[in-house]
Amino acid sequence: MPPDRPYSPSRAIAELPEGFFDVVEPAAFPQHTLRFRNQRWAERVGLHTLHDDEWEAAFARFEPLPGSLPLPLAMRYHGHQFRAYNPDLGDGRGFLFAQLHDGVDGRLLDLGTKGSGTTPYSRGGDGRLTLKGGVREILATEMLEALGVRTSKTFSLFETGESLLRGDEPSPTRSSVLVRLGHSHLRFGSFQRHAHQGRPDRVRLLADHCIAHHYPSLGDAADPYRALYGEIARRTVALTGGWMVAGFVHGVLNTDNMNVTGESFDYGPWRWLPRYDPMFTAAYFDRSGLYAFGRQPEAAAWNLTRLAETFDGVTPPRELLDDLREGFSSWLEAAVVEGVLERLGLRARGRESDARLVDALYVFLARSRVGYDQAFFDLYGGMASTTRWGSSPEAVAYEHDGFGPVRAMLEAYEPTEHAAWALAAEPYFLQRTRPESMLIEEVEALWSAIDERDDWQPLHAKIEAVRAMGRALGRREPISSSPGPQPGPHPNRARGR
Repeated sequence: MPPDRPYSPSRAIAELPEGFFDVVEPAAFPQHTLRFRNQRWAERVGLHTLHDDEWEAAFARFEPLPGSLPLPLAMRYHGHQFRAYNPDLGDGRGFLFAQLHDGVDGRLLDLGTKGSGTTPYSRGGDGRLTLKGGVREILATEMLEALGVRTSKTFSLFETGESLLRGDEPSPTRSSVLVRLGHSHLRFGSFQRHAHQGRPDRVRLLADHCIAHHYPSLGDAADPYRALYGEIARRTVALTGGWMVAGFVHGVLNTDNMNVTGESFDYGPWRWLPRYDPMFTAAYFDRSGLYAFGRQPEAAAWNLTRLAETFDGVTPPRELLDDLREGFSSWLEAAVVEGVLERLGLRARGRESDARLVDALYVFLARSRVGYDQAFFDLYGGMASTTRWGSSPEAVAYEHDGFGPVRAMLEAYEPTEHAAWALAAEPYFLQRTRPESMLIEEVEALWSAIDERDDWQPLHAKIEAVRAMGRALGRREPISSSPGPQPGPHPNRARGR
């Protein structure tokens, strides 16, 4: 069955000439067992009518989608990794598989892969993705989407029947291939590669491509390249503010892990905060805490500075950096304040008042050590939730003098219309004393059920619970709320893996 409305394919990336990507072949996997199908986003882009065998053909064997890219493309890029420049990067275990348009807003979307085989940039790697890595990416993207953070969407995950050896997982471990849906496959490192090679003409071509396909309204600006940089910077800062409000630690904020549409993607050693701690670090190898929770804004600013430098020869980098210095703090504050109020379900009262409330809340979180997610759950709706505070696991903290300044400020705030409704009608708030969360021990328990018993039900239940939280918080569903099909039998069970 062919794709259905509103399927609208694109080959926009093919407008770029040679030098931006390499045509590659996908790996041939011994088995294809569907583990996750994001049906609600498939409906939004018109791929929901694909039968199981058609889904497998597209997202496990990577047969081209009608009207989209005829062959997969591994993108070329460089990047700073932990602030050391690396010219030997590029899509090493993934590629751009297809492009299409969002069925709701018409924006360009990319279907990119992870674990789809070797490319010219694999650097001796096997080009594969562990099944645990695929499961973790599902969990990260579902949780961030439910909390309203701009993120790629995990679109499909197949288990592929291979055994992989890894240094950071008990091995041999199971393999998978993942497809993610996002608004751009172009990274800060895409610009860095061509600037490093002394090709401002290619930087200009890449910028023109971004304007044409991601920011068409900027084409009429007096200096469209300065306007493009400004929009990328504002979206990147807004994304960083979203991470801070969500309590999310990306873990590896290298320049090749930030893209031109300000969308979170490519999840590795991520974590969520148990409690507010600016020095909480996700990656075991980040010994200096370079990408710790509280240093994520600094990392974003540093990466944006490197991006500005690539525009030399296209538009003056000094002007871009002046714009960044002038706007960064105010953009970040606005993103955090707006995000906190939204997560608390409160109506804004004005910039100064709102900022004071947010400051007071974080002082309380730092001193009280209340669970980060628990605090936002308990305080949702402000004073409209006072009767629920007493049943909270953190009830004692709300009776302490340290909570006094927050409580005094909350008395001036009213819940949003949605929050007032949710507190009265949503089971998420009526039937629970603890919030939905994504702490590391929960993630490991979900993986253990899969790894030890091949039990996928806890994962699917978690996905539905996270989506229910998103609905309770007023996040608009793309189309439907189904977490996808239940998985088939474990392909390696007969071998004891």
